[in-house]
Amino acid sequence: MLGFPTPILRNPRNFLILSFCLTSTSRMSSLEEPLCFDKLPSMSAFDRIQRFSSTACCPSGEDLRWRNRWIEGRSCSTSNSCSEEDCEDYTGDAWRRLKKEMAKGDSFRQRSLSLGKNHVIYGSNYDSRYLSDQQCATQNHDKFINGKRSKFLFGLPKFVKIVEVGPRDGLQNEKNIVPTTIKVELINRLVSAGLSVVEATSFVSPKRVPQLSDARVVMEAVRHVESARLPVLTPNLKGFEAAIAAGAKEVAIFASASESFSKSNINCSIEESLNRYRAVTLAAQRLSIPVRGYISCVVGCPEEGPVHPSKVAFVAKELHRMGCFEISLADTIGVGTPGTVVPMLEAVMSVVPVEKLAVHFHDTYGQSLPNILVSLQMGISTVDSSVAGLGGCPYAKGASGNVATEDVVYMLNGLGIQTNVDLGKLLLAGDFICRHLGRPSDAKTAAAVGRLPADGSRI
Repeated sequence: MLGFPTPILRNPRNFLILSFCLTSTSRMSSLEEPLCFDKLPSMSAFDRIQRFSSTACCPSGEDLRWRNRWIEGRSCSTSNSCSEEDCEDYTGDAWRRLKKEMAKGDSFRQRSLSLGKNHVIYGSNYDSRYLSDQQCATQNHDKFINGKRSKFLFGLPKFVKIVEVGPRDGLQNEKNIVPTTIKVELINRLVSAGLSVVEATSFVSPKRVPQLSDARVVMEAVRHVESARLPVLTPNLKGFEAAIAAGAKEVAIFASASESFSKSNINCSIEESLNRYRAVTLAAQRLSIPVRGYISCVVGCPEEGPVHPSKVAFVAKELHRMGCFEISLADTIGVGTPGTVVPMLEAVMSVVPVEKLAVHFHDTYGQSLPNILVSLQMGISTVDSSVAGLGGCPYAKGASGNVATEDVVYMLNGLGIQTNVDLGKLLLAGDFICRHLGRPSDAKTAAAVGRLPADGSRI
């Protein structure tokens, strides 16, 4: 018999809880230890998505009443000390009902298994209703999202535009040449998934980036797509003219906040690059072609180390003056954290309106999603990402892939932020390109739901 201090046994509530635990040990040994996530019954990948995604459908009946107790019940100031008032929600009828259920067996597992036919992934099968943008929610869930969450997740936008950079930034670092037909199919799949902006390719020197030497053919193949914007990267006036001839309707230019990286990436200084881009923007204005600006190395450089926010603000201000309708701030080597991203954004937002800014994070240190979240809290509503986490800069040693579009969409769905992106179709697009590249997706969401059926029969 375990020994307990007399004051604990004198309290009727504590005695009820203790009696329940001791009488249940023969039936469920995990109650001998504190209940943690690792003690919960095992759940399939889909069951985890359903239970922990804030946009998943809520259970009904007994499950719903228990869910409301967890969400709306009183919380303790610490994990080890509760007042008697705090304990009332968990020591009255709730405990008696739980004890009755436990006498019948593991009710949590029973409820989990009861969802099996329609809700649980077995291999590659899953129900896409829980991954779409039209997931159902109860009034209690809406109250939770709009009420209690606002104390911690403040200032978030209602809609976030995602700029998909996979076909360009994602593939440019691939050593093996990807066939043009595969690139075109990838673009079409991404557009079909609901992405409104897909960066198609780059009109750079084939000697510098051999992977994108088919830029003209790719652009000609997708130029008639009307449901999405398909910008292309143009490093100079020659590239701009080639892009327009191929049918491009939107272009992007890229400068650096690091002098060393500017010289290694585009073979000129920052000032020289800005002069070069003034010629491009003037030519674009004459043809009414929108121009997007990129700034690389906004928090760190592979050669110079940390980059001061004032340098980023200077380049951003110049691009804004040229007429760039949007400026994407890129953490090219993925070294940023919220602690370095915030001061950088503050500096840039002092010279460029926040609605004209976007963020572009690489996930070298796994900081992309936290960085995106803090950017959203600061007013950013445009995020660059790459399907399956593809990417990496050929001139930035150690830079890993971009943040995965699948993971960004999953997080935004969980925050109740609209993207108009079908996560199921997006996962299939990532699976398509990864199958061709012969490696698994770097998207955590793709790993969680498992390998998808090639025909998308369950999407």
